[in-house]
Amino acid sequence: MKVVWDRGTVTVRDVYEKLHEGRQIAYTTVMTMMGILEQKGHLTRTAGERAYIYRPSEPRRKVIGRMVQDFVTRVFDGSAEPLLVHLVKNQKLDEAQLAEIEEIVKARRRKK
Repeated sequence: MKVVWDRGTVTVRDVYEKLHEGRQIAYTTVMTMMGILEQKGHLTRTAGERAYIYRPSEPRRKVIGRMVQDFVTRVFDGSAEPLLVHLVKNQKLDEAQLAEIEEIVKARRRKK
């Protein structure tokens, strides 16, 4: 998805070539993943002259939100707490990031 968001429109070959710069990956793997992302509604596909052209179906923030929600539902039975605890404990967050998280939590508490 990052390649699609960065470029706006891509073919499977575009994504394959970009990913192949950093690691070994099969063209068919990229093609399969893009098909799955299309089926899940994250990408749209139109026929180009020689290949399908893929675009993000929605803005990055909205797609990421749906992907994270799907992940939380599948992996954590819908509870975000274990994921949040893991991220806060194990990720290298600087003071500004921690302060932002605290402000989000405080704002959420005020809404209740």
